[in-house]
Amino acid sequence: MTGPIDRKASPEIVADAHADRVRPRRPVRRFLAALALLLVGGSLAFLGGFAAFATHIARLTTPTDLPSADAIIVLTGGEKRLTAAVDLLEAGKGKRLLISGVHPKARLSDLRRATGGDSRLFNCCVDLDHTALDTIGNAEESAKWVESHNWDKVIIVTNNYHMPRSLLELKRYMTEAELFPYPVVNTHLEGGEWITNRAALRVLFTEYAKYIAALFRRVVPDLRQVAGRAQPEHTQTQRGS
Repeated sequence: MTGPIDRKASPEIVADAHADRVRPRRPVRRFLAALALLLVGGSLAFLGGFAAFATHIARLTTPTDLPSADAIIVLTGGEKRLTAAVDLLEAGKGKRLLISGVHPKARLSDLRRATGGDSRLFNCCVDLDHTALDTIGNAEESAKWVESHNWDKVIIVTNNYHMPRSLLELKRYMTEAELFPYPVVNTHLEGGEWITNRAALRVLFTEYAKYIAALFRRVVPDLRQVAGRAQPEHTQTQRGS
């Protein structure tokens, strides 16, 4: 154990002993500086990504030249979504409609009255999904429905702010089907009004955070697959033995 510094010791010894006490602090300072830089950089990247996300949402419009598809899926959450999906079905844009995420007590007749749709069309060509509780559930149940009918082209109806995350989750489960987005616009924000509209800003920020989480869920399995392929062959053989 190092004792107190001898006052009569040479200046070189005193300097070395003092340096030994000071030196351990430098890595800590460097770590804190790097951590602060990382936090600032991460915050700027997050805010920049949010600005790009909000601008993209604000520019989404309801398509007027939507191609016909095999089926239509609407994710519940707003009356305008459901009405838009029924209108597409009546226009012949799809052979069948799935309403995903319906309240367990809601019946087909209830939804028909809410949209003013034709009873014959609802009875023949509309299916209800009472199982899904969130967007991930919507994607899972929608994929089952599409696969059961062996459909290739599907129109997706939901609000504009909800569309990016919905497509991301749906494509995780429907890798073969071609999806055509049909965003429903409740509030027009293409002029940048979302910056001063507190309600819109709150909705967009919440949706952006959920989108980042959905993106992370999709990227992680891909990274695991890449890591698995990069492992040496003998390592994989040992795990399988």
